[in-house]
Amino acid sequence: MSDSAVNTETSNRPVNSAGGLKTPHNQGTFATPIFGRLLTAMVTPFAADGSVDEAQTVKLAEYLVDNGHDGLVVCGTTGEYSTMTDDENERVFQIVKDAVGHRAKIVAGVGSNDTAHTIELARRADKVGVDGLLVVTPYYNKPTQAGVFAHYQAVAKTSDTPIMVYDIPGRSAIPIEPDTYRRMAEIDSIVAVKDAKADFGAASEVMATTDLQYYSGDDGLTLPWMSVGAVGLVSVTAHVAPQLFRELIDAVIAQDLVTAQRVHLLLTPIVRATMSRAPGCVSAKQILSWQGVLGTPVVRLPHVLSEPAVVEAMRSDLRDSVIAHSIQNS
Repeated sequence: MSDSAVNTETSNRPVNSAGGLKTPHNQGTFATPIFGRLLTAMVTPFAADGSVDEAQTVKLAEYLVDNGHDGLVVCGTTGEYSTMTDDENERVFQIVKDAVGHRAKIVAGVGSNDTAHTIELARRADKVGVDGLLVVTPYYNKPTQAGVFAHYQAVAKTSDTPIMVYDIPGRSAIPIEPDTYRRMAEIDSIVAVKDAKADFGAASEVMATTDLQYYSGDDGLTLPWMSVGAVGLVSVTAHVAPQLFRELIDAVIAQDLVTAQRVHLLLTPIVRATMSRAPGCVSAKQILSWQGVLGTPVVRLPHVLSEPAVVEAMRSDLRDSVIAHSIQNS
């Protein structure tokens, strides 16, 4: 079911009877999603010599949009952006925008633990004309909450492109606190959160007091995330099971809990194969190769392809899944 067919869909920023904005109130799951509902943090295909394979990058973007995606995140963590030059990142922004930007929202990963570098990547993304910026919490530096706020404020001051905050303490070592979110929500261009810390209580505090839209950053928790107010998902596993994730999200929007629970459980072994055996970019490329969507998987150091025992565990997970039929080249 498409979003346009659901009568519970509402505007993200409600108006009062006089036509002015109300006190911030989050419409939750049924808000009109700023960046779409189903987004994948897309891998960046590389050629055998390690260069960006532009033809396969375009092919993958088209495949994902053809199979239910209404948004893509390019050059995020799964896209191995930190191993790519700024010119390579900008080029990927451009070719994906050119290929599918008329059919899906394009969100560019521009995060860094160097604020000046984040601003430079944001400038390049702005030049391309992307629909959003994914900005991760500065990692390794471990700034205070005041420093986190100042980082996002500085990026927002240099770009009018809407920002999705990426909160992932597993990589950054620090969570973003609700009070910090409330401050950030006062900045017009900060509009959404990709949450990969699964603190539903803290997220509920933020959603109850701001208009920030939440996206699940945990593939296996998409259903619970949407039950508490997330508008959608930024996924890795949706590379390899896009239609299932589309079905799950559409069932939630249609308020069909029976279908949503069924699909949620069907996805469990697929999420395990993609997210728990190896880094997401490694496993996604491997499975996409088995499915014939991509050619031979290539990753850049420090990532390496999985060892045989890990590959066999992934295969075992997928043999027990509803996408077993798609694994032709394993």
